[in-house]
Amino acid sequence: MKNLERIGILGAGLMGHAIAQLFALHGHLVTIHDHDRAVLQAAPQRIRTNLDVYVRLGLATPSQVEETLARVTLCADLAEMCAGRNLIIEAVSESLALKRRVFADLESLANPATILSSNTSAISIGLIAEYLERPERMLGTHFWNPPHVVPCVEVIGGPRTTPEVLDLVWRLLKSVGKEPVWVRKDVPGFLGNRMQHALWREAASLVELGIASPEDVDRVVKFGFGLRLAFLGPLETADLAGLDLTLAVQEDLFPELNNSREPSPLLKEMVARGDVGVKSGRGFHTWSPERVQSIKAARDEVLLKIIRDVGTHESSSQGEGTGTGPSFFERSR
Repeated sequence: MKNLERIGILGAGLMGHAIAQLFALHGHLVTIHDHDRAVLQAAPQRIRTNLDVYVRLGLATPSQVEETLARVTLCADLAEMCAGRNLIIEAVSESLALKRRVFADLESLANPATILSSNTSAISIGLIAEYLERPERMLGTHFWNPPHVVPCVEVIGGPRTTPEVLDLVWRLLKSVGKEPVWVRKDVPGFLGNRMQHALWREAASLVELGIASPEDVDRVVKFGFGLRLAFLGPLETADLAGLDLTLAVQEDLFPELNNSREPSPLLKEMVARGDVGVKSGRGFHTWSPERVQSIKAARDEVLLKIIRDVGTHESSSQGEGTGTGPSFFERSR
């Protein structure tokens, strides 16, 4: 969108470089800042690597890759990154104290009209914006990993975010091919992570109770109900099954489900001994560098194929969409 043409990204790591890629691929001028010079300098090559699969699938040409990289500027100075930006998206570590400091800096350095957005996956937007002088310009845009592939972006307003800001960002996201969803109340975890962590709580409990191995817990999702989740949401599935059946199952099942308000004891034990997953080589599974590389290499291609096929079906069954889709105002009715 022309009025949000110049975008700043704070953080060049796992999420930041890929969010920058998304906007640059769609013609926006993007400046990235990161306090870690090595992470910042690695961003262009990470973007190039991400785009390899797009070229293989015919979703981008080699010339588009070069044009995308040409629109990305690396910036070692935060004030320089803020200058002239229409929108700045924060993608730093998931810490309320850190995010509050970051947004205080951004507010002091950016133009008063600049929209500020957090990529937080769970922290209340109202809490992050609590001490800002212009909280009406701040919102949340939670991209899902990998953000250059997964279409969904959760759009969250704080208590004082204006509808105009929400509408502008909503339309921007639609214009770059995303599927924004509106989180109507600023609650921790928003929509997706509340559902995802409910699943993870039960998954860990099944392993902890000896009901199944980690391998079989993952298999029942990947080769069972997980297969349809890209095509049918949970409430669509409930409607198709019949809400009377859904109610009957829940009356029998809910008393047996894990409903702890604390993280899994097994999870706490694993983290305490240093088994934190891929970073340490061991979590619920054992991870070799070769296995990690293999999964990451296949992940984007598989997801892009699923998204392409699901999108083709929806277009043919519902009719082609036009423009940038319904505005925030239309969605909020």
